[in-house]
Amino acid sequence: MSMIDVERLRGDFPILGEVKVHGRDLIYLDNAASSQMPRVVIERIARYQCEEHANIHRGVHHLSDVATTAYESARSTVRRFINAREDREVIFTSGTTDAINLVAHGWGRAFVGAGDEIILSEVEHHANIVPWQMLCEEKGARIRVIPVDERGELDLDAYAGLFNERTRLVGITHVSNALGTVNPVREMIATAHARGVPVLVDGAQAVAHEPVDVQALDCDFYTFSGHKLYGPTGIGILYGRAALLEKMRPFKGGGDMILSVSFEKTTYNTIPHKFEAGTPPIMPAVGLGAAVEYLSALGLPAVAAWEQSLLAHATERLTAIEGVRIIGTARHKAAVISFNIADVHPHDVGSLLNDEGIAVRTGHHCAQPVMKRYGVPATVRASFAFYNTRAEVDALVVAVQKIRRLFE
Repeated sequence: MSMIDVERLRGDFPILGEVKVHGRDLIYLDNAASSQMPRVVIERIARYQCEEHANIHRGVHHLSDVATTAYESARSTVRRFINAREDREVIFTSGTTDAINLVAHGWGRAFVGAGDEIILSEVEHHANIVPWQMLCEEKGARIRVIPVDERGELDLDAYAGLFNERTRLVGITHVSNALGTVNPVREMIATAHARGVPVLVDGAQAVAHEPVDVQALDCDFYTFSGHKLYGPTGIGILYGRAALLEKMRPFKGGGDMILSVSFEKTTYNTIPHKFEAGTPPIMPAVGLGAAVEYLSALGLPAVAAWEQSLLAHATERLTAIEGVRIIGTARHKAAVISFNIADVHPHDVGSLLNDEGIAVRTGHHCAQPVMKRYGVPATVRASFAFYNTRAEVDALVVAVQKIRRLFE
């Protein structure tokens, strides 16, 4: 099993060595919310701002050419990263949420009507629920839900039984942000395609932790965000099959998404530009490209192997603490552990962990249906990245033991 040199790589992340919390070294275990940026990404963003910044596509001067090349090169980098067929299948958005909304408006408004159905799962993030609810309210359609079992695994038999002649789309998360469950999306996509139904995959929690090949998955849409991928905020990706993107109406109107405009008629631009109205997030896109290059150089199989070793260690040690309940014990998980401590509110746990310099996420994680399914208002979520260490996991365990004793 190939492993990465964690201690060396930690030096790539300035924040890990420079930030103290209550006099303690920062232990950052909130990577499912936002991962940290390596120095090469920070420096690439700074170089763009200092030496390359201009508006793109519409200029004929030197800086505009340089900025356009940087922006479009980032698109090509992302295309290679997810193995899309063409650069034009890669749309820059402001994040996963924006990308899903783009599909809900651009595709959903055209192809979903009264009485139609959309299949989602019980473990979806709100970003892959609310846009479809809004569409269904507008169109008179309805949502059908794939149930999840006690372990956090989807009921695939129930899933297959949800399809009928009115099913128009499946929206499924690749990895549950609240449970860490890695869903069998390839199998689920094949089930949908056998019935002629397209599939959107929310990959926000997947792309930083395992190789993603959109052609091998055979998905129709795939979405993710830069800030969970060691890149900046404000940037995300919608991958879509070119044939589907060409049939979709733009979500936003304005500059650069047009070929011609008159008061009588507007002709839209070709993809991907049809979906990138106005001045795009040039600097964040360049930063995302640098982040993808950095992660690709590390090798996602090695990243996944190290993160899985952390997950196994943390699961074993936390399970051994009396009064700790791990929520989400699927057989195939990403490096995410959601847990609660008996008789202690998750927000209190988070605050007490912060006193120890440990950053975790507490709350419903924008996945309230998941919380309802397991009968809890919230959880404590520790999520690992390749720069985390076994010593940091042990520090989390010691802090949880301390909190448990405090409330006995």
